[in-house]
Amino acid sequence: MLRSLYSGISGMKGFQTNLDVVSNNIANVNTSGYKKSRITFQDMMNQQIKASTDPTAQTGGTNASQVGLGSKVGSIDNVHTQGNRQNTDRTLDLALEGEGMFIVSANPTGNDDMNSADIGFTRAGNFYLDGDGRIVNSSGQFLLDVNGEAITVPEGATSISINGQGEVNYTAEGGEVAVAGTIGLAKFSNPDGLIKNGNSTYRNSPNAGLSAEQISAPGENGTAQIVSGALEMSNVDLSEEFTNMIIAQRGFQANTRIITTSDQILEELVNLKR
Repeated sequence: MLRSLYSGISGMKGFQTNLDVVSNNIANVNTSGYKKSRITFQDMMNQQIKASTDPTAQTGGTNASQVGLGSKVGSIDNVHTQGNRQNTDRTLDLALEGEGMFIVSANPTGNDDMNSADIGFTRAGNFYLDGDGRIVNSSGQFLLDVNGEAITVPEGATSISINGQGEVNYTAEGGEVAVAGTIGLAKFSNPDGLIKNGNSTYRNSPNAGLSAEQISAPGENGTAQIVSGALEMSNVDLSEEFTNMIIAQRGFQANTRIITTSDQILEELVNLKR
């Protein structure tokens, strides 16, 4: 009887985590560059009641009899599918069409270790110019070029444009057009291995599969093209998340019913002594 109680508890914990994942997805439905999460479950260990037997000349073989002991969270994965593009007509709003991520850093040196805590990777392309002409995100992190350095637009530039290859062009005071830098993109062989860092950024992990050769200009080595004047929106599908929310709610309720039913049976067993 206690097995059913603990199975119900494990199920409640799992569906509570499921609801946590779903609610976070719904909360970020309008977050630029957000990638939804999904949860998978695994069964826990099984108690063997009867072992299997080999077939003989006189009798056939029999299968083992096992009772499961509940479920647990198997994984919480990031789903890196392309989000819809929203046009903004703002030059420093950048969307990526394809694979890769922008590289941002709070303290760029040009020789940064991509595993450093200061380095972040993001699909959120809402960038700005700070007072020194450097391109930054909403958290103040600098957008890095292909050499790992901050991109700076000189004082006095009259206009800025960014092409599909990531070149940041500006018009100088004399009217000539110059290039401030080329935006660098990082491509991961396993983007699901990235670790969410908050502020719409990720940090590298040993399982993400990033190498120095996978940092390149847009359009090179299979990386995305940049679209200026647009943002990539969240890839959350509200109808899917509401369905998952109902499943999580009903699953939680069903497991509470297991505990209630087991408690009623235990109560009947205790009352047998009366």
